[in-house]
Formats: sequence, C-alpha cells, structure tokens
Amino acid sequence: MSHAGVFPAGPRPGTARAALAHRDFRLVWFGAFASNIGTWIQNVSLPAYIDARTGSGAMVGLLVFAQLGPVLLLAIPAGILADKLPRRGWLVTLQLVQIVFSLVLAAMVAADSPVWALMVANAGVGSAFALTAPVLQASMPMLVGREDLAGAVSLNSTMMNGSRVIGPVVAGVLATWGVTAAQLLVVNAATYLFMVAALLAVHIPTVAGDHPERGWRQVLTGVRIARERPIIGRLLVAMALFSFFCLPYVGLFPTVTRLNFGIDPTSNTYQWLYASWGLGACLGALAIGTVFARVDKRRLVPVGFVGFAVSLTAFALIRSPGPAFVAGFVLGAFYFGTATSMVTVVQATVTDNERARVMALWFMAFGGTVPLGNILFGPVIDAIGARWVLLGGAVFALVLAWWTDLPRLTRAGRSASEQPRGDVLESGDAASFDEHGVIAGE
Repeated sequence: MSHAGVFPAGPRPGTARAALAHRDFRLVWFGAFASNIGTWIQNVSLPAYIDARTGSGAMVGLLVFAQLGPVLLLAIPAGILADKLPRRGWLVTLQLVQIVFSLVLAAMVAADSPVWALMVANAGVGSAFALTAPVLQASMPMLVGREDLAGAVSLNSTMMNGSRVIGPVVAGVLATWGVTAAQLLVVNAATYLFMVAALLAVHIPTVAGDHPERGWRQVLTGVRIARERPIIGRLLVAMALFSFFCLPYVGLFPTVTRLNFGIDPTSNTYQWLYASWGLGACLGALAIGTVFARVDKRRLVPVGFVGFAVSLTAFALIRSPGPAFVAGFVLGAFYFGTATSMVTVVQATVTDNERARVMALWFMAFGGTVPLGNILFGPVIDAIGARWVLLGGAVFALVLAWWTDLPRLTRAGRSASEQPRGDVLESGDAASFDEHGVIAGE
C-alpha cells in the first residue's frame, strides 16, 4: 500500500485530495496525465489530418474504429491476464509497444502513406491500449484503499479530460510554430516515457482472481458478476448504449464542427473548441470528487443524462462558432460528470479480485462501442448532416435518464444487498464491505 500524509490538515476520506495523499497513486496519476496529454495531441491531430485529406466523416469514423475497436476484442483477455501476470511489467511493456506504433504512425503521416496503412498502424496503438486500460483502471484503486476510492475515480476521470484540454492546446500552439502533424505524433510517442518512469517507481499489487470459471469460461466471469449485481449490469448496458447512440460526435468531432459551424478541422479555432469541450469534461469529472463528494452518485446519474440531453440539443442547433464554445463546455461537463458517477458506482460494487474482470466490460461499454457508433453514423452524417444525428442522441439520453434512475429501482423493491452505499458514493466516514463487495450498513 502506498504512503499517505502529504496533506498535513488531513483531507476528508473519499475526496480527490485524500486520493492524492497516497504516494504511489500520485506518481502513477501524474505519469498517466502526462502520457494522456500526448495521446490527445494525437487524438486531435490525426483525425483532423484524415478529415482534411479525405473530407469524409466515414473515413474519420474508420480511423477511430481502428483505435478503439480492439477494445471490443481484447478488453476481456486483458482482464484475465491481469489476474495472472505481474501487473507492473505488463503495463510497462505495453507502454513501449505504444511508443513503437506511434513512431510508425508519425513516419507514415510524414510520407502521406495510404490511408489504409494509417488505419493498420492506429489499430496497433489501439490494441496495446485495449490490453492496458482495464489492467491500469483495476490497479489504481488498490493504490488508495476503499475509503478514498471515490476520489481516485474522480481524479482518473479528471486526468482523462484534463489531457483533452491540454493536449489540443499544446497541439495548437505547436502548430502555430510550424510543427507538422507527423511531428506532433512524435511528441505523443515521447510522452509515454512519463508513464514508464512512474510505473517503475511504484509497487502495484498483484491480485489473483479466485473465480469458479475455468478454461474458456473465464471470458464470462465479468458477465456472471454483472448478472449477480443488477446495478452493475444495468450501468454497463446503459454505458454501452450511451456510447453507441449519444457519443458519435466525440470521434467525429472534426466532421461535426466542419459541417455545423464551418470550422476548418486544421485551424486553431477547432483546437480551441475541442479544448473548451475537454475543459468542461475535466471540470465535470473533478466536481464528482469535490463539489458533489457528499452526494450519492446514484442520484447524479439520471440528472446527468438529462443535462447531457439538453446541452447536446443546444450543440446540435447552434450554427455559429461563438455559442458553440459555451454549449460544448456544458456538454463536456455533463458527459463526463455522468460517466464518472456511473463508474464510481460500478467500482464501489466490486471487490479487488473482481475489479479487473468488471472493468474490462466497462471499457468495452465505454470505449468499445464508440467506434461502432462512428462506423454507423459517419456515413449518415455525410449523407444528411450532423444535426439530426446529434438530436437523436439527445432523445436517447432522456430514455437513459429514466432507465438509470437507480433510486427509483431501489424504491421499487430491490434487495438492499444489491445496493452500493456508504462513503464511496457519499464521502463520509469509512464504511466496510461485505463479502459481495457491497458497502455494508445503512
């Protein structure tokens, strides 16, 4: 377990400050933050390069699918391997693999290689990410302990979205200095070294999963856990549907902004609009571990979906860049505030030896279905424009707000043993977990 005591005033358990007080978590968090900044330099530059080169939302969708699609195939094997291999060595190796593929991508962009070749190289980056993400997200909560889990989850989401802000800003500044798209990809490759250094400086516990499934049936362990915990199952399905129907605009952001607002995806205006949306997502995630630390996260989920629906509607109907900055900021805040609330509830409902298997399913739902939506809706946007696709996503978010009303389900008579409660969802005094990984007590 990592060391605490950095903040002399003693931060309240369950908050973001309390999570950062743990040395090992802090090192990995900052290493991941630096690495993710590079990732978002690539994520904002490469789709813009493809959109400018092809003028096709379908091609941008294929690019995103090449990067995130491997999550659908590899997340579950990653969860199984997390129970069997030393996690630190596995994570370091995969960081090095991503460095190699990022450099290959840089060389291909510099040479204006065929688009299909770029897709293949991007799939290499995505495959390494797919094998990394469930293992890392299952490991980081163990660096803080149960009492500070909510703060750690909030900070992880903040890190993901803070990098969305800083990455595009850095890319925009470097672009004004004459740095090319290929050189930006080299910058991304270099940032993986921060994560490698952090991983080598900490101890990551290895937790062997003790599950009844054997052989090929191990791929179903996470599914079994989700079926036994109806809340987990409902939130996983909700996240998958949310990603598929409501989030195509994330991967197709260059095409949406070009069609709706007349913004050139290679311009600084595009970079700043993307950063504005990312800043909203960052603050929305951070708010879950600060402003809303004492609010039951189950109650925040349906509220977040309603707010997302309203802000996505505004983002769809706006026709000029100025108001789009405001709507994009609010949209980002509701998007990741909702997602952070959902993953906090999921994380609070599993034990350490179950977490890798369940988080594999979470990443399939959260990241794996986004590229499927891009594949479907990219050609639709090319044919009819982006507004109707975004408005359809807003309507579907309202359906999810009703379906994920967890307090309503509780009132309808679900067993109390199925409900995660206590300080993980409402940061207060430390609570204990029963043998099912649910916080015990009222």
